[in-house]
Formats: sequence, C-alpha cells, structure tokens
Amino acid sequence: MARDQIDMTPVTSRDELVAWFAEGEKPASAFRIGTEHEKVPFRKIDHAPVPYEGPRGIRALLEGMQTLLGWEPIMENGHIIGLLDVTGGGAISLEPGGQFELSGAPLETLHGTCREIHSHLAQVREVAEPLGIGFLSLGMSPKWTLAETPVMPKSRYEIMSGYMPKVGGHGLDMMFRTATVQVNLDFASEADMVKKLRTSLALQPVATALFANSPFTDGKPNGFLSMRSQIWLDTDADRTGMLPWAFEDGMGYERYVDYALDVPMYFVKRGDVYHDVTGASFRDLLAGKLDRLPGERATLSDWSNHLTTIFPEVRAKRYLEMRGADVGRTSRICSFSALWVGLLYDTASLDSAWDLVRDWSAEERDQLRRDVPKQGLAARIRNRSLREIARDVLDISRSGLTARDRSNGLGDDETIYLSTLDQMIDGGTSNAEDLLARWRGPWARSVDPAFFEEAY
Repeated sequence: MARDQIDMTPVTSRDELVAWFAEGEKPASAFRIGTEHEKVPFRKIDHAPVPYEGPRGIRALLEGMQTLLGWEPIMENGHIIGLLDVTGGGAISLEPGGQFELSGAPLETLHGTCREIHSHLAQVREVAEPLGIGFLSLGMSPKWTLAETPVMPKSRYEIMSGYMPKVGGHGLDMMFRTATVQVNLDFASEADMVKKLRTSLALQPVATALFANSPFTDGKPNGFLSMRSQIWLDTDADRTGMLPWAFEDGMGYERYVDYALDVPMYFVKRGDVYHDVTGASFRDLLAGKLDRLPGERATLSDWSNHLTTIFPEVRAKRYLEMRGADVGRTSRICSFSALWVGLLYDTASLDSAWDLVRDWSAEERDQLRRDVPKQGLAARIRNRSLREIARDVLDISRSGLTARDRSNGLGDDETIYLSTLDQMIDGGTSNAEDLLARWRGPWARSVDPAFFEEAY
C-alpha cells in the first residue's frame, strides 16, 4: 500500500479533484515504469513469522536497511515503518502482516526496473541474513494462521482491521497474508487513460492466471491456484472489482472521481493522528460537514490518501496500477512489468489489445474474473481458453516491446523478459500448479520445503 501523502492544500470542489487526475498526464516520451512487489518474511530457523519487535524482528531489518542505504526513515509513534529515497527513487514500506514492500523508482526501461529489483533483493539479503530472516516469493503465506500472523504498528492498518470484517469475509486475510506485484504506468490524455484502463481491466484475469502462485493456506492446498485473487472477491465490494461502469459511455476523469467519492472512507490524517471515519463520505469532508470531524475540510493529502484505500483490479491515480497478480520469483516480477509495458506503451499494441477484448460484456468479464482463481489458464471466455488468449496477449506485448526498441548493454531488447511466460504458455504450468505437484510428490504433503525452494 502506498505511503501516506503530505499536501495540505485545501480542496473545495469536485472540479479540483478532476483537475488533480488531469495533472498526471505526460507526453509519451516521459512515460515511466514503477514496479512494486511485496514479499513475506519468515524466520529461517523454524519457518515462523517475523514479529516487529525484537533483535531479529522487522524493526531491526528496517534499521539495518536504513544504515545500508542511507534512506530517510518513515516514523509513526516512535516506530520505524518504512524508508524513503528522497532523491526521487523508491521507498520501502510494511504491509499489515509484515510483508516487506519495495515501491520502485519511476524508470525509463524494463532493464532499469529489473536491475532495481535484483539490487534491492541483494541489499535485503545482506541485512536479513545475519538476522536469520528469509523471504518467500509466494502470493500468500502458506503455513501460518491469521491468528499467528504478526501485526505491524501502523495506525491506518488498525483502523482497516476493525472495519474489514464488517464488509467482507476475507479482508483480514487480504491485509495480513497476501503478497502481490504491481506495475504503475502513465497515460498521455484522458482518452489514453480510459483506453488503457478498459484494456487492462479486461485483461487482468490473464495476468492473474499467468502469475497464479498462492495455492496453500494453513499448511495445505486451499483449492485455488491464486487464493490471493479469490480473497479479493470477498473483501469489500464497495472498493474492489472490475469496474463495469468504466466501459460505459461518458467514462473519464469525472466518472472515476464520482466513483472514488462514493467509496466509504477509512481515515483522515491530521498531523501524526489518524482519525477513524470508517464508512463516512468524502463528499461530506469536501463540504466541511463530516460529523466525526466538525469543521475539517478536505486537502489534497486527504484525496490522495483516500485513493490508496480503493482496491479495484486496476486503480487510477495520476497513473494506472495493475493489481491482478500474485508476487513470484525475481524473473516473474520482471516479466509482469514487461507484459503490461508491451501492451500499453505502444500505440499499435494498445489498439490490438483493445480489439481483443472490446466486445466482451460486463457479465463475461466478471465471470472470467471469478473463474480464474481456481481454473487459471484453463478458464474460458467466448469458447476460447485463457491459455489461447494469453498467447495472443503475449504476442501483442512482444510486438510492443520490439517497437519500443530499448536495448541493454548486451544488445537485448525488452522482449527478453517475456521468455518465462512463453515457456508457460507453450505447454508449461503456472507456478501454482508446479507447487501443487511438488506438494503431492517430493514435498511429501508438507509446505515446509517452500521455505527453501521458493525463497528469494
């Protein structure tokens, strides 16, 4: 989840919120790639979760990373909860259950993004090894119960934890036990934003299937290839889903603003204090009529923070966030970003991708989204398997990456990052299916080997 923003500029009208989105527009020459990934920490000695406190806890890990990197600490109530590269780079933050997240810097090429990921993981290992901490590359912690999972000392998560059980059956599982990879991509205009949003929403189930990597819960198979994705179906309907209205006539910044205004709030932050306003309307804050904070008016910080509490399959801010995939091994993190850059950052490829999905109905898109967590690439739409569609999608992405023509020092273009996906589509299996086969076979129905074989 994004770190909280600090901009106390007052906001007094809906039009200002619309303008805020429009200010995110960039020329194609300024498009960047921002990759985020979460990883689940564990104690190497016994495969137990890592608490925040203690000489070998998450606090010690963050303090060690601060010493190594020289990044600015992000503090809350005396606790270090993240790190920020103030030179314009990335940030490190904590998810509710201790999932350790890198929010990468906005970079020009996938080569830069992949170097950043490799560098970050090497730095994390350097600090974590003496602490006896390892990190899983799975989309969900495979062994611990929710009760056994530690809680990080962040006020916004305390507020969310109290609210989630009121609006869905799996919100706490989402918060404390899942791990994802995201890529943040730019748009040039309102029309460009709409086309990219629609295309990526429709194709998000393809990414879910390709990167399915969470088949275990509480030490045994859970019946899904992506339990992380299934959990989102029962989290909070007000702020999740496939946004069917985004495909209707009149879609644009104003329509997204109206949607976000109607999503119930979690909190309002004033100074270092998070005020619990769960269920309240941002419209009331905008008008200065919020019952629980009389007289308070909305700021740009309030708006940007509120947007981080909305969790559709693709999220719009001043860029678009692809949110449909489980985290995976390092090569998979690189290939996830490559898939979407190839689809969305080349005009011809974006046209082709949109043509592939433009006739799908809202009902068909929703059904595919519901089928994919269990069926993966075997799910079907319009009498085609998702494996067939994924092959088309990869071909389109490859064309887009070829057209970008961004070479590394060895003369390779960005298509090299699609190779792991090619192997899967051409008769291979998802990582989740491979994990289940190992669980039935050499792992002897134990998930403990994952802490060796699926660790970064």
